[in-house]
Amino acid sequence: MKAKALALICAIVFSTNATAQPLPQLYDVTGVGVGDQLNIRAEPSADAAPLGTLPRDARAIEVVALNEAGTWGQVNTAEASGWVNMRYMDERGVHIDHYNLPDGLFCMGTEPFWSVQNIGGRLHYDTPDAPARDMDIWIAQDSGIEGDLRRMLQFAGIGGPGMGFIYPAQCSDGMSDRAYGLAISLMTAPDAPMLSGCCTLSR
Repeated sequence: MKAKALALICAIVFSTNATAQPLPQLYDVTGVGVGDQLNIRAEPSADAAPLGTLPRDARAIEVVALNEAGTWGQVNTAEASGWVNMRYMDERGVHIDHYNLPDGLFCMGTEPFWSVQNIGGRLHYDTPDAPARDMDIWIAQDSGIEGDLRRMLQFAGIGGPGMGFIYPAQCSDGMSDRAYGLAISLMTAPDAPMLSGCCTLSR
C-alpha cells in the first residue's frame, strides 16, 4: 500500500513538472543601448521602483520565474529579487555536461548549513562541521523531456551511497529575499537525514 501511494505521489509530481515552463533558465542581456543599463525593478512594471541594474553585456543571468503575461522575468540582485523586462533578455539555454547536471549548478541549505556544487562531474559537498568532500556521481538521470531540469542523483556518499532529487519549485534560502527556481532533497548516505535546500544555475 505504501509503495502504491509513493508511486502515485511521484506520478503526480512528475506529470505536473513535465508540463510546466522550463524555468529557471539562463539569459543574456540584449538590445540595451550603448552607455545604458537594464533596470531591475521591484515589481514587473516599468513604473516600479528600481532595485539595481544589469550591464548591457551581462551574460548568464538566471531568470527564475515570469509574470503571468510572460513579459517580465524575476532575477536576483544582491540579497533580493526583482524584475527585468524580457524584451531585453535573450535565452541562451542551460549547458548540460556529460554527467547530465547543469554546469555550475550550486545548491545550499540551512539548519544545518551545507552546500553542494557540480564540479567536473563530482559533487563538492561542504559544511561548517566537517571537511569538504568530493563525491563521484554515479547516475544523474533526467526524464528525457527537452528542457526538463529534474534530476535523480545517485553518488558515492559519506559512509554509503547517497541520493538526491533536484526539481523545479519556488524556493527560499530562509536568509534573504532572493528567489530560487530549483529545489533539492539530498541524503549523503542511506542512514543520513534528508537535507532540503535551493539550487541556482548561476552563482
